[in-house]
Amino acid sequence: MSRTSVQGAEEETNKSWPPWLKPLLQEKFFVQCKLHADSHKSECNMYCLDCTNGPLCSLCLSFHKDHHPIQIRRSSYHDVIRVSEIQKFLDITGVQTYVINSAKVVFLNERPQPRPGKGVVNTCQVCYRSLVDFFRFCSLGCKISGTSKNFEKKRKDWTNNISDSDDSYSSTTTSIERLKKNNDILNNNSFTPSTPPLSAVNGRIVKRRKGIPHRAPFGGLPMVM
Repeated sequence: MSRTSVQGAEEETNKSWPPWLKPLLQEKFFVQCKLHADSHKSECNMYCLDCTNGPLCSLCLSFHKDHHPIQIRRSSYHDVIRVSEIQKFLDITGVQTYVINSAKVVFLNERPQPRPGKGVVNTCQVCYRSLVDFFRFCSLGCKISGTSKNFEKKRKDWTNNISDSDDSYSSTTTSIERLKKNNDILNNNSFTPSTPPLSAVNGRIVKRRKGIPHRAPFGGLPMVM
């Protein structure tokens, strides 16, 4: 795919999502507000979908009247948003939901997972995190990546490369087996001396030990004259 085609695909993907979504996913929340640093409510956990000018604290909302602010929450050090808030502005179909504090939430971005759990049959199509059945993505960020045309193209190319490498591996394995077989034949027909017999030790021949002597039958009986 040429550079022009890639740019065109990215632009088309961006058009399919709200203009505030990608900036939202790139923001760092729960930092101190620079405008209201002296207030005990200066933690930035709000975001204005109309302005998209960075995270806001609760005091900043007075400057965003008649706008559409949403609240970002935290779970295990990861940013989440309640389904009841985000589904008003965004289609979250296919993204796994979780229940936290009696409320359904979705994660904003993917979360690293060292290894999938035992018996897992369904994973995120982007980061391969374990998922419940019927879901395709673990977060909003993964849905953006997984539904883009560039991602589908890369996944197709990756699959083809795996198939080609498998064929190459099979061919290489066959060649190695043939070479090994030929080497075995050459070794069998060569003039290389074979392993010396066990009876030959240090250049001298060891005589085979005689067996345990047996007395002749009736040898111990007195002779009858």
